[in-house]
Amino acid sequence: MPAATISIKPTNHRIYQCPQDKKQELLEKIIEENSSTDIIIACSSQVPELQAKFDSQNIRVIEDRDLVKDKELTCDFLINYDMPIEAIVYIVRVSKATNKAVMLLDESEQKALHGIEMLLGRAIKQETIEGFEYPQKVVSDKPVRKKLSKDEIKEVAKKRYEKSTQEQPKFDKEKSDRVESKKPKRDFKSEGKKDDKWAKKKPAPKTTGKKISIKARKVKED
Repeated sequence: MPAATISIKPTNHRIYQCPQDKKQELLEKIIEENSSTDIIIACSSQVPELQAKFDSQNIRVIEDRDLVKDKELTCDFLINYDMPIEAIVYIVRVSKATNKAVMLLDESEQKALHGIEMLLGRAIKQETIEGFEYPQKVVSDKPVRKKLSKDEIKEVAKKRYEKSTQEQPKFDKEKSDRVESKKPKRDFKSEGKKDDKWAKKKPAPKTTGKKISIKARKVKED
């Protein structure tokens, strides 16, 4: 259905930003403020729950399939409780309104809004009601790390491997000398321990035979 079938003024067609868990609370507030108005609540889910809570003489909760089938269906005020499955269904919803239409939009539904605004040919004005704002996002002081692609990850791994193979550990001679110099020198003389394995043993004394005078061995001549 083309956007030209929407009869309400653009100023009477808007979006109320509202977290999903607060939609029913905001719906009650809107209905209370328009209690004497003929209202249709259009939705794609939660129909039985909403019908049990809001259906009355001037308030009707209608699921999208029934709304699309009923060509003669109209209301003074149409409330879009959620995002329809297809953008064209939203246009059909709003075409049923004769005076004004609003949509309760969770932050997660913002992306789907683009297709609807493309069909309309304009952006829908968004408003925030006090107490129903989107939750504030906590901004971290930590720098956001860039997500690397598979090719970039492979390149980083390759560079790390090449760097690790090129940088072989080198023997630090100066450091080794310093360590050796710190070792205490043993004073074997002062220790005087013969059984110490580190001490140098004194050479054993050489054994010699009894010295005999050559003259004594010479036979006396007669």
